Amino acid sequence: MKILFLNGPNLNLLGTREPDKYGLQTLKDIENYIKEEASKLNIETDFYQSNIEGEIVNKIQEAKGIYNGIVMNPAAYTHTSVAIRDALLAVEIPTVEIHLSNIHKREEFRKNSLTAPACIGQITGFGANSYKLGLIAIYDFLKK
Repeated sequence: MKILFLNGPNLNLLGTREPDKYGLQTLKDIENYIKEEASKLNIETDFYQSNIEGEIVNKIQEAKGIYNGIVMNPAAYTHTSVAIRDALLAVEIPTVEIHLSNIHKREEFRKNSLTAPACIGQITGFGANSYKLGLIAIYDFLKK
C-alpha cells in the first residue's frame, strides 16, 4: 500500500507559524513521525508540500496509478480551491482531508471546506495527530 501525504500553503512554516494554533512540530517532524507509524503498518509514504495551487493539482493528477490513497491537508486552499476539489474527483483516489486545528471552531470563512466533499472523510483539530489519524483512516478504508 502506498499513500501520498499532500500539504498546502504555509505548512512549510510549521513550528514557527502561530504555534498556539498549529503546535511546535515542524512539517519534517510530522513526516518523520508518520514514516515511523506507516512502517508499522507496512505502508509506503511520500510527502509533498507546495504553496502553489497548480502544483498541488498536478501532484494529484500524477498520483493516479501510483498511490492507493491520499491524506491531504489543503490548508488555506480548503476554503477556496475548486481546482483541487475537481482534481480529487477526476482521479478517484480515496482521500482523507486533515487539519491541525479544528476549522469548525475558527473564523467563519474557515468552517467551509470546498475539498471535503471530494474526500472519504475529514479529520480536524488533533494537531500533528491528525496526520496519524488520517493514516489510520485511509489504511482502514483501503483494507476493506
